[in-house]
Amino acid sequence: MSGQPATHYYYHGRFKVAGGILPNAVTAYRTYGDSKNPCIVFPTCYGAKLDSQAYMVGTDKVLNPDKYYIVTFALFCNGESSSPSNTPFPYNGPYFPAISYEDNARAQYAVLTKKLGINHIYCVFGFSMGAQMSYHWPVMYPDYLDKYVVACGSARTSPHNIAFLEGPKAAMKASKDFENGHYKIIPQHGIRAFGRVYCPWAYGQTWFRNHGYLFDGLYSCLEDFMRERWEANYLNFWDANDMLALLNTWQTADVSKVKDGGDLEKCLGAVKAKGLIMPCKTDLYFTPEDSEIEVSYLKDTAKLVIIDSVWGHVAGGSSSPKDLEFVQAQVKTFLEDK
Repeated sequence: MSGQPATHYYYHGRFKVAGGILPNAVTAYRTYGDSKNPCIVFPTCYGAKLDSQAYMVGTDKVLNPDKYYIVTFALFCNGESSSPSNTPFPYNGPYFPAISYEDNARAQYAVLTKKLGINHIYCVFGFSMGAQMSYHWPVMYPDYLDKYVVACGSARTSPHNIAFLEGPKAAMKASKDFENGHYKIIPQHGIRAFGRVYCPWAYGQTWFRNHGYLFDGLYSCLEDFMRERWEANYLNFWDANDMLALLNTWQTADVSKVKDGGDLEKCLGAVKAKGLIMPCKTDLYFTPEDSEIEVSYLKDTAKLVIIDSVWGHVAGGSSSPKDLEFVQAQVKTFLEDK
């Protein structure tokens, strides 16, 4: 899709969040297409900005703005919506309050209903953290949407996933230039360490065994791959406190805590919207075994489709053209199925 629409900002005013208060919370978003068409919500994931969402949106893609009205949302803490890096004191930097997925869903619902006049959405599509957002919509707003798609995500972050995330978080916090979040210049040691701990888990073990550092010839060695693809991305586009704040949202995800007191089976068993749950066979973050359990709780309202890929977690995103083609084909069928 050539060009990108303008980014808009919705000002919520004083907004209560999981960790306290934001005096003037801001949600960044973009819209594609005609608002008279069925609305599809597409929130960002970890490491993503609004520009990143373009891989799924276009007249030649499954989220076709000629057919749907697409609203992409920047999660809190991604540097575009309210985040540690752009919030004035006294809630700036390490003083920024903890944010939950529930907070994000409430903010996005406000934009849709109060600003855009959307009284009903057709589908929420999400990958990774966006997929965890997708699970929250049919639980929090059961009569507001018809469908949701979960690509490489989960309704509750597993203990295994939580423990993994402690690794990159500890690497950042222990670095000599992070300064407990009070850094004055980019904490390069911390961000580089974070990227290296995070990197191998984003891919399946099978991917590394089969492809190694060659990466289809794009990189000459494993060192180049880690430095250019991982360190550079975070150094160029991300603030360290934002990275940790967004990671906390991921770690604390549990849709059953929104209602039902932590009973995940009861919570998912009450979902009415139709779901498409798409884990990757080799995902080290959100395993297909977890998805199988969640789909059993969803009973006959959700369909499980496993992405047969060596690319691990990123199979649900835009890294592999073959996997992206598969995901789009499955989503297209799901969206068109009445």
